[in-house]
Amino acid sequence: MSSEEETSQTSSSPSSPPPSCSSPPPASHFIGKKEDIVKAGRVTKLVNGCRDVLVLHHQGRLHAMDMRCYHSGGALQNGDIEEFNGQMCIVCPWHKYKITLAEGEGLYQAVDDPTAKPLRTYWRSKGVKQRIHKVTEVNGDVYVTLNDSSEAVDSDVYQTERYRTVLLKAQPKPKPKN
Repeated sequence: MSSEEETSQTSSSPSSPPPSCSSPPPASHFIGKKEDIVKAGRVTKLVNGCRDVLVLHHQGRLHAMDMRCYHSGGALQNGDIEEFNGQMCIVCPWHKYKITLAEGEGLYQAVDDPTAKPLRTYWRSKGVKQRIHKVTEVNGDVYVTLNDSSEAVDSDVYQTERYRTVLLKAQPKPKPKN
């Protein structure tokens, strides 16, 4: 892809070709240069003064989601990317919750009969738990458009000022250097 080409990449439509556009979508927020994001692998940014977003590059695609895990607020920027049930997922470093990059679904292993030997497990979805945001690239610049769906998603809990204030107070203070 040349630097003159404009593309849009979203996590929610991996099979559709990216549409062309000449400028960032309205209400989008500049995240950084694509080459810097690709080099770093992941970046986090407070978007619109209210939402902590993780933008990551994996297997040639850009993805954006709420930065904190829907389960307990774990920092997803430290999570591994793994494939489960044919879907690429970020694994929360705190409690190993699996979240699909494409849709934000929580995946888990279920069993029909816990008394059966050998135990037979299969992957199930908990439904969408992590808010996914639209990523757009224009001339090498990466933008995120926040998912403004009014339907509540579990990760929304960690996007409040109250949570940020409590989280910041709970973090250990750095010791002064002598």
